[in-house]
Amino acid sequence: MEQALLWAACGTGFTFLMTALGASTVFLMRGRTSAMAQRVFLGFAAGIMIAASVWSLLIPAIEQAAETGGEAMSWVPAAGGFVIGVAFLMVLHAALPHLHPGAASPEGRPSKWGRPTLLFTAVTLHNIPEGMSVGLLFAMAGLTGDAATFGMATALAVGIGIQNVPEGAAVALPLLQEGMSAPRAFLMGALSGVAEPAFGVGVVLFAGLVMPFMPWMLAASAGAMMYVVVEELIPESHLGEREGAGLRASAGTLAVMAGFLLMMVLDVSLG
Repeated sequence: MEQALLWAACGTGFTFLMTALGASTVFLMRGRTSAMAQRVFLGFAAGIMIAASVWSLLIPAIEQAAETGGEAMSWVPAAGGFVIGVAFLMVLHAALPHLHPGAASPEGRPSKWGRPTLLFTAVTLHNIPEGMSVGLLFAMAGLTGDAATFGMATALAVGIGIQNVPEGAAVALPLLQEGMSAPRAFLMGALSGVAEPAFGVGVVLFAGLVMPFMPWMLAASAGAMMYVVVEELIPESHLGEREGAGLRASAGTLAVMAGFLLMMVLDVSLG
């Protein structure tokens, strides 16, 4: 258990630091990021999360379910957990007020929160399933001693860490552009990543209890991540895409493919 905790802390600590690295762009950039750059960032994150959901979460969920309950019904925990993850994120999005970068009005329940808090909440919501995913895989690696699972957990941490760089910038830069000081915008952007180590390490602490339900938990994390991708990242990565020409018009689409390819290579090579 101690080893799994250490691994999860290191893995989610890395993803948090990458969020902070992205938030640090407020000290370098004073103007607004271009629409095409935002599409590329969002598309790249979407591609990574799609590949991670399949290779790092759903496939291990199906394989573990087959080992414990037989291959005939191995799809049940994967499908059931996936639905639970989607429902979990839908409830959170409906219940918590939040504002996506670039959006004109907030979503969720009405509130008197300011724009900085709403922006912070939006990205923090996305980081919950990401942190849980990394923590679950490291917990499974620690409890089973399987080197392949440890490799998958490492690949997932690296992939999510890479996409957290533009995610951290997506929180901090709009806050800077709305008049917040650079140090405070950096702090808010960095803190949006705290949910990952909090939920990642928290999952490991209860690993002994959730181990029998690990296929369900892995699939639920995949469902939550896919909900974020389909509901927000892909649509936002294609806003105004058809207004350009050539590669510029397909920037968001190509970024999705690039993120998917990178995460696939990481998972196959490390896992």
